[in-house]
Amino acid sequence: MRPEDFSADSPGRVQKVLGSGFSYWAFIPDPLPPKLDYVDSLVVALGEANRAMGEFSGLLAGSPGAELLTRPLLRKEAVSSSQIEGATSEISDLYLFEASAESSGLPEDVREVSNYLKALEYGLDRIKSLPVSTRLFRELHAILMKDVRGGHAYPGELRTTQNWIGKPGCTLNEADFVPPPPEELNRCLSDLEVFINSESQIPPLVKLAIVHYQFEAIHPFVDGNGRVGRLLIALLKTSWGLLNQPGLYLSGYFEANRLEYYSRLRSVSFDGEWNAWVLFFTEAVLEQSNFGKRKLRELMNLRNDWTQRVRSLSSSLPMTLIDHLFENPILTIPQASEKLGVTYVSARRAIESLCKNGILTPQDGSKYAKKFIASELLEMIK
Repeated sequence: MRPEDFSADSPGRVQKVLGSGFSYWAFIPDPLPPKLDYVDSLVVALGEANRAMGEFSGLLAGSPGAELLTRPLLRKEAVSSSQIEGATSEISDLYLFEASAESSGLPEDVREVSNYLKALEYGLDRIKSLPVSTRLFRELHAILMKDVRGGHAYPGELRTTQNWIGKPGCTLNEADFVPPPPEELNRCLSDLEVFINSESQIPPLVKLAIVHYQFEAIHPFVDGNGRVGRLLIALLKTSWGLLNQPGLYLSGYFEANRLEYYSRLRSVSFDGEWNAWVLFFTEAVLEQSNFGKRKLRELMNLRNDWTQRVRSLSSSLPMTLIDHLFENPILTIPQASEKLGVTYVSARRAIESLCKNGILTPQDGSKYAKKFIASELLEMIK
């Protein structure tokens, strides 16, 4: 990274940092907000994204058992955000890991995906009592990085050394981008906190987009910055009241357009291309809102279909167990026993009823299977 790579419109300064016998250049972003040009295309895109997000929120509010129906979307977010960073685990791997509490036979990074899910659930609860702040960033990072690759990278601690972004094996002076040196972190994060929690006339989706950029530009942790930054998007949508309840997540769009995602963020730092980044971000909101609406309707229809299949049964346990399948469509008889609060025998009978009605199937096709899978639901959310 060289100073001459940055245009006059770059929203920050490039500073020479002196080390012990060496020097390098680092980028320090200016405090938010930047000057934005609300061109017609951006205004139109914001209107479409807000309308789609409102429709999603309205559908969610009018859906019986909405919290239940959004659980698969929450897990989809955990998988997509982790895949952006190179994880290979699929949502079925996450469900299998949750069902067995062990990663044997599963991708090594499945625990990372599980940690992302835990951090997201923790954050959604934590923002009820704690403002979005550096303290929260650190708490999320501690959960995210526990017992995983990069877990050596001081979970929950701001970095005290310089990090950089570039090709694998590149040196600091060969890096594509070098974020602020450690001594600048507290000031940068303090400025970001103030902006996040202050009243603003900036449209909320624009504010959300520029907050995400700023966090990624600061890169406050040794590892895990991308995932914490995407967690921040989900938490702020809820904290700022953009949605009545969580359920809309953007990582699926970012993962599907990964190269453009990185390119748009980079173009802000080097050339001040705020409009292109905000437009990309609003497209993500629009697409994921429409995706969310489709999936919610599919999930609602599936739940209604399943309840119709078991409505005539004398026992209410199969009906109750259906709702638990939306949390994890893979389960064992002991887990069903625990969730239903009944004996092993009663749980087995409930599972057998769901198998007879085509809702569950044994994992290995035998009657003695240890795990049972709701394949319709699993396929729907892949």
